[in-house]
Amino acid sequence: MIETSRKIALEIARSIDDKKGQGIEILDIKNVSSFTDYFVVAHGTSTRQVKAMADEIEDKMKESGIILDHKEGYANGRWVLLDFINVVVHLFIEEERNFYSIERVWKDAVHVNVDNL
Repeated sequence: MIETSRKIALEIARSIDDKKGQGIEILDIKNVSSFTDYFVVAHGTSTRQVKAMADEIEDKMKESGIILDHKEGYANGRWVLLDFINVVVHLFIEEERNFYSIERVWKDAVHVNVDNL
């Protein structure tokens, strides 16, 4: 079982990388927000890829005993939100990511290094 929120976020980032997700970022927001510890943000080139990343994450987390609390946006696949309580995942198609610019909104977050997934 995965023990910490940080380890969960890193495992999710690896799952995204396995599905060739792009622009993977982990934002540590625990000192900025009270509702979660980390955001994991990434994008894909199509709604099909975004859904595949979401499916992969959900499967890997379930295998690790981490239960998905809430999922939004899966039907259209343009912005899928997966809420694992301590880690919230935002998967976009590139245009949506550029438009919503979560990283800009949460500019006070600490960026976690994901170079060595």
